[in-house]
This record gives sequence, structure tokens and C-alpha cells, in this order.
Amino acid sequence: MGVSTAFHLAEAGVGVVLLERDTLASGSTSRAAGGVRAQFSDPVNISLGLRSLEAFERFGTRPGAEIDLRQHGYLFLLDNPADVEAFTRSVSLQNSMGVPSRMISVSEACALSPLVSGEGLIAAAYSPRDGHCTPEAVVQGYAAAARRLGATIRQHCAVTGITVTDGRIVGISTEQDFIPASVVVCTAGAWSASVGEMAGVSLPVKPLRRQIRVTEPFGVPPGLPMTIDFGSTFYFHPEGAGLLIGMSDPDQEYGFDLRVSDEWLERLGIAVARRAPALGDVGLAHGWAGLYEISPDHNAIVGESPHVSRFLYAGGFSGHGFLQGPAIGEVLRDLVLGHTPVVDVSALDVRRFAGTVRPEHNIV
Repeated sequence: MGVSTAFHLAEAGVGVVLLERDTLASGSTSRAAGGVRAQFSDPVNISLGLRSLEAFERFGTRPGAEIDLRQHGYLFLLDNPADVEAFTRSVSLQNSMGVPSRMISVSEACALSPLVSGEGLIAAAYSPRDGHCTPEAVVQGYAAAARRLGATIRQHCAVTGITVTDGRIVGISTEQDFIPASVVVCTAGAWSASVGEMAGVSLPVKPLRRQIRVTEPFGVPPGLPMTIDFGSTFYFHPEGAGLLIGMSDPDQEYGFDLRVSDEWLERLGIAVARRAPALGDVGLAHGWAGLYEISPDHNAIVGESPHVSRFLYAGGFSGHGFLQGPAIGEVLRDLVLGHTPVVDVSALDVRRFAGTVRPEHNIV
């Protein structure tokens, strides 16, 4: 989010300083699964996902970097009639907005993802344009282009305070110095709430650990899509000569815990045995943990504070932040410049939590 915003602002001729507490992509981005898709149930998310997909597809020329994009599709496996109904509605909406998704049979799903057992499945949803790429490469590509366009990127530079006088931002304090500024954009991910507090802005974002494992090399079927067993949240996609696999843990408590631990592996093993039994004989090579940035309705929080002039924010993406990063960078650029955003994100304003929330169904 930060480097995408910096790139788009610098491209528009705006002077921008990006402050990173550690190193670029060292937070949640480098720990993401790297999936990119437009298969959502909310029209705003569909628009953000589709516009970002377009940006990923032309990333080699703008901003100009190789990101190892593999568009082998996203395959959602469904074993619940209510989910089939919800995905059928979503696919209809997606099609009306230009997404080439479709509902498919269990046999077609198993043909697309040969590791899958169709037992218990009743349908699936698939979009061939979706896929995955390398998050660190996206970050470095945006960063390099932003620097070429005049942006300043300061790493190992933690923000310690935001000075607000009479409702207006005056500047940013870091561990090294004070930077005068009249506009602040918060793209701090799981740490958004603490940054918002510095400016007196409440952002209801909580960190939640998610773990990933990578298998040992084996004969991964060519063209394997990102495959998600929606009922269990178990998912996998090719990673090198093996598979990247993950799954949510309903027992995980909120917090900044980044330990790699094994307590969730029993539940993962049960899901693997049921949905992809061939993986039961494949060993795990390594793994890592990262943080989801959870909002109350699992939808992003994007907008500008009505109380602190020129404090803008984008957080709470709840697992689909990386894939929406390109479009959000454009949106934040437009909001900074006072232009009509390329995607209308007014429904994602933090003030929605005072009324009716807008949950996203297609999340894992």
C-alpha cells in the first residue's frame, strides 16, 4: 500500500516521503500468499481487484519490474448449498463488471486441480484471469519507480508521533527528526490503529496471526490454480517445486504474534486428508507467520478523517490487501489531490461502523 501510493503520487508530480519502520516489505507483505483475484461478493472489492489485476498484468512496463505473475486462475471449492447460492450470485455480479468467472462442476474442478478429491463437493467457482505473483517483487518494483520519479523512501525510520494543531496536521516525528507535512497517508497495515492514535483518529484494525507452510518439492501438476476449499479455508498454490499451503485457525487470538508453531497443523492435516489426500505423503520444508489486518466486517477501511484535516488511511483489508494494493494506491493519490477516485470507495469510510457494515463473503 505504501509504495503503491508513493509511486502514484510521485508519478502525479507530488513530493512524497515514505517512512518505513524496518525495511520495505518486512511487515505483512513479504509474508502474504501472493494471490491476486477479482472474485469477490462486494462490488467495490470486485472493482479494486479487477483494476489491480490490470495493473499486475502490465507491471513489466508500468512501473517496470518482473513480478512472476502466474495467471492460472482461482478455484473455490464449495460443499455447502448456501455457499453455492452466494457464489452463484457473486459470479453473476462479477460477470456484469467484466470478470470472466464462472460456476463449474465438481468434475471440472478436479480436472483443473488434479490434487483435489471431489468427495463432498457440490460445485465450484473459477476465474482463469486470477492467479498469484511475488509480493516482494511488487514492492521493490513500485519503490524503484517511485525513487526514479523523485520520491524519498526512508527505511529504519519509525514514526513516533503526528503533530496536529487546530485540527490540521503540522508534521511527523520520527526516531531521527521532525518532518514538516500537511498531509499524512496511513498505510500501516496491522499497525494502523496505533498510527491513527498518534493523530487522534480511531481506526478499528486488529492484528491476527496466519501461518503458511511450503512443502518439499514433488511433481506439482502444471498450471495448477490457486485452490481454496472454502468450507475449511484450506488453500494451496505452486511455490517453486512444491506447494504453498495455508488455512485459518479459529482458535487464534488477536495480537502481534509472529511465532511459527504447530498447534494448527492437526486441523490442517484433517483438511488435507479430506480435500487433497495425495498431499498427505508430501513433507513440509519450511514455513512462516504473518499478520492479517482485521476490520470489524472483514472489509477495508479507506478514506479521510473528517476531524483531522488531511489524514488519509487505508487498512483493515483482512487478507486481500496485497492484491488490492495497485488500485488503492491510485485511490489514495486521487483523494490526496482532491480528484474523483478511480474507484468509488466512499462505502469503505470508517464512519460506516456507526451504521450498517458491509461484510465480504469471499474471504478465507
